[in-house]
Amino acid sequence: MDSRQDTNITVELALLVALATLWGGSYTFIKLGVATIPPITLIAARTAIAGLLVLAAMQARGIKMPTDAATWQRFAFQAVLNSVIPWTLIAWGERHVDAALATILNSAAPIFTFVFTAIVTRHEATTPRKLVGVVAGMAGICLIVGVDAFHDVGRGIVAEAAIVAATICYACAAIFSRGFKGLDPMAPAAGSLLAGTAALIPASLVVEQPWTLSPSLSSVLALLALAVFSTAAAFAIYFRLIQTLGSVGTTAQAYLRVPIGVAISVAFLGETLSQTVWIGLACVVIGVAAMTIPAWGPASVKTS
Repeated sequence: MDSRQDTNITVELALLVALATLWGGSYTFIKLGVATIPPITLIAARTAIAGLLVLAAMQARGIKMPTDAATWQRFAFQAVLNSVIPWTLIAWGERHVDAALATILNSAAPIFTFVFTAIVTRHEATTPRKLVGVVAGMAGICLIVGVDAFHDVGRGIVAEAAIVAATICYACAAIFSRGFKGLDPMAPAAGSLLAGTAALIPASLVVEQPWTLSPSLSSVLALLALAVFSTAAAFAIYFRLIQTLGSVGTTAQAYLRVPIGVAISVAFLGETLSQTVWIGLACVVIGVAAMTIPAWGPASVKTS
């Protein structure tokens, strides 16, 4: 492996950690946002603001959006899988469960991606190493927050099921995103966000009448952080990693997202960590390595 490939691997690793941090913080932002902003309105505003930001960044770089109908149909389908359905389900779910629990449930995306890839698309190798990564990562997830975190499963079962459904959507979106390989990474990010906005704004107007709301300052600030950092910036990184690490490698950031997301919820929401957090973190590191190192080999990391 030459120095150029070493540099590329380092860049992809840094971007994976950055993506995990941006999305790890999103659960706390959502929890703060839905305190006074209903779910559909929150997500409609999130997609609108983020979509416009990504589009502005593209224009600044001289990148043009595709205009053909077929590509925009794919953007719309991607929006349904990656934002409209899962974000709304998570926002609704976080009205009833803690941000830490939402982080855990949503972190199963690599599991579903691994299964769907192995059974349906078969575009990535199903190796024992990745299977070990799945098992180790999920074991770490359970240890990080602890078994006690699931004490209220019965009371919040519908909300938890909604978050799991969102997780399945994410897994499907990660696989479908490979169809955008010929586009600049920012194009599907902007396209899917704008397509999602077109669906969510009418739904918000009809269902939640946002003009009647009186959101708190903390909810508004959380919404802005969610849109700018956890959406606009994160989407640009996400679509790049899909092209370099592949769908399974990219969704492995969910294991990193768990300790990061829980740590943020501890700092801002007062939630507590399990005493077994260090063992859990060790399992998570093993899981991330097993799931992603094969994807960073010379054959899969671009050098141009």
